[in-house]
Order: sequence, then structure tokens, then C-alpha cells
Amino acid sequence: MSLPVWIGVALLGGCGAVARYLVHASVVRVDPDDFPLGTFIVNILGAFALGVVVGAGAGHDVRLLAGTGFLGAFTTFSTWMFETERLAADGYARQAAVNIAISLALGLGAAALGVQLGAVL
Repeated sequence: MSLPVWIGVALLGGCGAVARYLVHASVVRVDPDDFPLGTFIVNILGAFALGVVVGAGAGHDVRLLAGTGFLGAFTTFSTWMFETERLAADGYARQAAVNIAISLALGLGAAALGVQLGAVL
């Protein structure tokens, strides 16, 4: 792996983080007990996009740049778990359980759909 690829991973990671912020900020949250829709959206989009990259048979450097760099920074496991824990701790156990269940189900479905789409591209 070359230095330019690692520099690209770092730069695309910064771009992915900015993209996550923009998507997340575009979703208005009215109450702290609301479903964490911004994080949900970025994680589903990221799962789908990573599926496309894998399904398209992208090479090692492209997987590093797109998957590790951009999508690694775009998606957020830590925020998803933090928001889920906060829901449960604040007395919204049902919303926390729903967040886990639909994020896993739709994330896996989005990734599978992305793989299928990537395979025909």
C-alpha cells in the first residue's frame, strides 16, 4: 500500500465526516426522546454504499479509499450505540430496542441490495 493511497484515505475520511455532519444536520430533531433519525440515515446509506463497492468487485485500493476512508468516517457505530444507550437510560427502552432492531435489519438489507446493484454495474 502506497503513501498516496493512505493520504487519500485520510482526505476521504475527512470528506466522509463532513458528509455525515451535513446529512445528520439536515434531519431536525424536536425532542431528545425522538428516534435518532440522522444517525440511522447515514448508517443505512453507508451500508448500501459499501455493498455497492463490494458488489462491484472494487480493487483493494478502491476499497481502502471508499470503504475505510469515506464510508468509515461517514457511518458511525459509536454514535449509534451512544444514542441507543441514552434512549434506554432516559426511560425510552422501546425506542432503543427499535433503533437496534431496525438499524440491523435495514442495514443488512441495504448492504445486500447494494451488493446486488454493484454486481450489475
